[in-house]
This record gives sequence, structure tokens and C-alpha cells, in this order.
Amino acid sequence: MGGVESQDQSVSEELSVTRTRWIWLILIGLYAVFFGWYTSFKGPLTDAEIDSYMAIIESREPEASSESLAQIRRFMVEDTGDDFVMVNVIDMYPKPLQIEGVEPGETSEAVLAKYMAYMMPALVSRACHPVLYGQAANTAMDLMNAEGMEQWSTGAGMRYRSRRDMLEIATNPSFSGSHEFKIAAMRKTIAFPIDPWIQLGDPRLVLALLLAMMGFALSWREALRRPTGS
Repeated sequence: MGGVESQDQSVSEELSVTRTRWIWLILIGLYAVFFGWYTSFKGPLTDAEIDSYMAIIESREPEASSESLAQIRRFMVEDTGDDFVMVNVIDMYPKPLQIEGVEPGETSEAVLAKYMAYMMPALVSRACHPVLYGQAANTAMDLMNAEGMEQWSTGAGMRYRSRRDMLEIATNPSFSGSHEFKIAAMRKTIAFPIDPWIQLGDPRLVLALLLAMMGFALSWREALRRPTGS
């Protein structure tokens, strides 16, 4: 009987060890999938990509100034290949401009939501998301050489996986029509990129810690379930 019990105990221990291994393999696999989706591995934009994006932008905005086009090209040429944040300060119209597609009585926020109806799926699919968003609590409290910039309604920071991802979204033909809703909803806005940038809660680090905690907890549970020899 002792031999049978010893064999059963050995089999039970082997199953527990196998379950523990599978727990860690699954958690590591989940993290690898998330890390691969959330991180850009393609590097900086190539010269061919820059020329291609510039051709699209110039064809859509034939009246764009040479200074504006040079600024856009510089943004591409100086690409680091890493993620970046676009800082936005926004002043919404009390009532949106009455363009085609804007219903009487709609708020500027509702009109902006029509613009975001295209943007959000395109952003999320490319691991782009807000890292900061809020309503203005007061008028601007510190201005220098910025006359007329006192009034703002919203502040936001949008994380983009890469400049390539942002340009893919902006040059998509589906984006051109919805852009009019942004113009109808916003009285004025300022947007500029920051790169490099830092944050205390990078989702890759947070998820790694959460999955590690889950893995240790499940491994501990499996260890407690293992039979002990008499």
C-alpha cells in the first residue's frame, strides 16, 4: 500500500509542477502579445516613407504654406522610432459651427464625438490612447507673449505608439471627412509633440508587475495543493 500511495503522491506532484509551468507560460505569452502590440519595433521613418507621406499631405492641402510643410517634414525626419505624446489644449465653441452633418441643438462635445468616432478605433488598434485628460479649472494663469490665449476648456495628452502610427491615421482617406467636425467643434487649439517623455505608470511595467503577482499567487496555491509525505 505504501508503494501505491508513494506513486500517487509522485504523480500528483508532477501534475502540480506541470500546472505551475503552464501558468507561467500563459502569463508570459499574454505579456509578450501585449508588449508586441504596445511597442513600435519598426524604427524611425525611412526617406521613402517620408516622401510618401509628404506627397499625400501636399495633395490634400495644396494651399499649405512652405513653412508648414517644412515643419511637418522636420517632424518626420527627426523621428526617434519611439512612442511620443501629443499635448493638446483646446477651446470649444459654446455652440458648434453649423456645417453639414451638425444637427440643430447639438453641443460642440457631441460634434467632436463624431470626429472621434473614426479616431478612437484607429487609435486603439495602434495602441494609442490618452495619458492625460481634463476640463479647464480656470483661465490661463501664466501667459508670456501669448495674447488672446487666456481661455481654454480642455487639456489632454495623447500617447502615440510612433510617429508612423500617427501619420497612418492622419493620412487615411477615412479621416478627411470627419476632420470637418473637429473644425466645427473647436474654436482654437494648440498641439505639439513631446519626445522623449516619461511617465510613472507605463502600462508595460504595470502589466508585468500584475502578471508576476498573479503568477506567484497561483504558483503558491499549487505548492499548497501538493501532497506532503507522511
